[in-house]
Amino acid sequence: MSRPDARGLRLALFTDTYAPQVNGVARTLERLVAAVENAGGAVRVETVEDPLAVNDARVVRWPSAPFFAYPQLRMSAPLRADVAAGLRAWKPTLLHATTPFGVGLAGRTAARALQVPLVTSYHTAFPEYLKHYGLGALDPATWPYLRWFHNSGQRTFAPSRMVATQLLGQGFRELRVWGRGVDPERFHPRFRSNAMREAMGVTSDELVVAYVGRLAPEKGVLLAIEAMQQVQARHEGRVRFAIAGDGPSDTKCRDTAPSTTWFAGMLHGDALAAFYASADLLVFPSTTETFGNVVLEAMASGLPVVAPDAGATTELANGDTAQLFRGGDAAALARAIEALITDPNRRAQLRAESLLVAQARAWGAIWDGLFREYDEIVRAPVRRTA
Repeated sequence: MSRPDARGLRLALFTDTYAPQVNGVARTLERLVAAVENAGGAVRVETVEDPLAVNDARVVRWPSAPFFAYPQLRMSAPLRADVAAGLRAWKPTLLHATTPFGVGLAGRTAARALQVPLVTSYHTAFPEYLKHYGLGALDPATWPYLRWFHNSGQRTFAPSRMVATQLLGQGFRELRVWGRGVDPERFHPRFRSNAMREAMGVTSDELVVAYVGRLAPEKGVLLAIEAMQQVQARHEGRVRFAIAGDGPSDTKCRDTAPSTTWFAGMLHGDALAAFYASADLLVFPSTTETFGNVVLEAMASGLPVVAPDAGATTELANGDTAQLFRGGDAAALARAIEALITDPNRRAQLRAESLLVAQARAWGAIWDGLFREYDEIVRAPVRRTA
């Protein structure tokens, strides 16, 4: 396949999460910026201010405040006229909004003011998240609002076929799948580390069950902890739990996790790669994902995965590639973990299948498809919507 080509593209990317924030969306968008630039295009990122951010000429940051239900995330409502004025001099050929809220709304307004085509992407299952943060009263307005926002662009990119089907059922138009890839040089079984396992406090006879991700209600981490309590009660001295990540549930996780649980905190780069590869299986309890980057990274690292039997992650983690459990059921999750820790042949089978899936997810092919969509949109007349 030819190298992805973005020559002539000037992409204005609107997002409310970007580096130095660490989450699946932020990391995907960092990769997008690098991919566009490597393919000959230019990118300007419009996002929220962050006290830990370093200066980057490509990134414009707007005043923001922590989201009350999740202080690690920040919200911003930039003056739309100021956004449009700044972009006018930069001369974008395409605007891409990854959030339907303050920053994304400013991008939508700027696209209309500058008569530049707009595309959007759907990254977060907001209707599900509202339930976890006590905002269920907003649910009746959620889908109508999201439909209005995303249908105002020329395309809506969904991260998986399953999510695209769900959005189609909600009246979204012009849907395309923009999938996710994995870097096999970053995540690989060869990064298994005795030093990492020693830091975990693991003996030679123990298996490590890992969790990687935000410590937040919607991620199901407390369900995983409940399941691991059951597993360790029945398999004392045979299995240890290791958690990498942080978030609003951090304190509760530390208070309720089995006493031998190792909390690694937020990991990056080589340390994250070693964490994956040094574990023996990954538990992924979330049913609110729109893709599941962690699942793919674990597969590339050679980990068998325990995952729910419903949700977008089943496109990666199905009966052939993962040990499935009934989502939301701690006892079922515990049984699925036990099925793997007591069956080395099943672990080896899933490890082999997982590596094959990961090897087929090359980023180059994904960028090539996305940039062809971008090019088609840039060349077409701008479609105005209400």
